[in-house]
Amino acid sequence: MENAINIAASNDSISMLSLITQASLLVQLVMLSLLLASIVSWAMIFSKHYRLKNALRIADEFEDDFWSGGDMTTLYQQWSGRRSDTEGMAAIFVAGYREFTRLSKKGAVDRADMLDAVQRAMRVALNREVDELETNLSYLATVGSTSPYVGLFGTVWGIMNSFRSLGVAQQATIASVAPGIAEALVATAMGLFAAIPAVIAYNRFSNHVERLVSRYETFTEEFISIVNRQTYPLRKAS
Repeated sequence: MENAINIAASNDSISMLSLITQASLLVQLVMLSLLLASIVSWAMIFSKHYRLKNALRIADEFEDDFWSGGDMTTLYQQWSGRRSDTEGMAAIFVAGYREFTRLSKKGAVDRADMLDAVQRAMRVALNREVDELETNLSYLATVGSTSPYVGLFGTVWGIMNSFRSLGVAQQATIASVAPGIAEALVATAMGLFAAIPAVIAYNRFSNHVERLVSRYETFTEEFISIVNRQTYPLRKAS
């Protein structure tokens, strides 16, 4: 009875740090890689949260200005001069209106060619903004999908070493193999710790990106429609 109590006390005294330091070199490398992946993913999560929040703010602010009924030239001058906030929907508008102004100054430009040029300019800007919004999402997806398997690899390797040591031991007891199995299971726990936040963040950010891209595409079509209405009477009169 006293021996059982001593074994239980010694097991309770095993800390997480001691489990990591007593693990084999390969398991320690697995834990280190998972720790680094988790740190990087958390940094990307905070950065992406701020980036998407800022993009949503700019989109709301720009739509309020655009649909307020003001002059588009004034709106273009206002947003093209705001270099820090000229992104997202505002950047798409600036690209399209810049192309529209450039072609309008040439005079004899076919209406269909003007619409195609404006649409191409806005599509290029749209693709650039989408790429910016999707930055780092692939890394979060990779961490979320691979970290549990990396942790499981470390666990399997640690358990193999524990049973190998158990096979050559003169007296095989649970107390002799339990610390080795426990330190191996830490790798699985670290894999889940890295994967779960990455998966949650990826799903949440992907949803936000899809909603923003849908708003950008809708605005692009609405702006092309406005340009079409503005140029049609002029070309018809000429």
